[in-house]
Amino acid sequence: CYVCPDMVKEYKKWDTDASKFSSLDWIDSKTKKHYKIDVGYERFLGPEIFFNPEIFSSDYTVPLPRLVDQCIQSSPIDCRLRLYNNVVLSGGSTMFQYFHRRLQKDLKEIVKKRQDLHESRAKGLELKRKANVKVISHSMQRFAVWFGGSMLASMPQFGSMAHSKEKYDEIGPRVARYSDVLKLL
Repeated sequence: CYVCPDMVKEYKKWDTDASKFSSLDWIDSKTKKHYKIDVGYERFLGPEIFFNPEIFSSDYTVPLPRLVDQCIQSSPIDCRLRLYNNVVLSGGSTMFQYFHRRLQKDLKEIVKKRQDLHESRAKGLELKRKANVKVISHSMQRFAVWFGGSMLASMPQFGSMAHSKEKYDEIGPRVARYSDVLKLL
């Protein structure tokens, strides 16, 4: 699977080259039943759910780049330029080939539209500082969340910040909303 920059162009590529389609044959080890599956458009349609969720479900219509932008826009104004310049990917779903390129491209388009709108409202004045969007893909991407969690757990003060079973039994799931860990940040 991979992320394509433009779904319409990708469909055209696949429609003109039948060799891109492939068949997978295998035998189930338990049932000994033979299976055959044809794979084609699914290679790029699978990851497309992050960028065009509305084509799969009407319940979820906000694409990932817009969610990232909304998160950054909800942060303090003096942090936003640095956040746009440091979008770090983590987790298995971000490992799709070209995922970081597509996220960066789509996020840049959102930011550019907003900056152009602000400049047009400012009647010809140019913004002093423009956001430089940079999406970072790295070697620890698949395990970054676990790596960060293990670093946090190895801190000497972690034991005093963790919630006990007794506290959970007393307060319930709400205990997770209050964390001494966040006070360190």
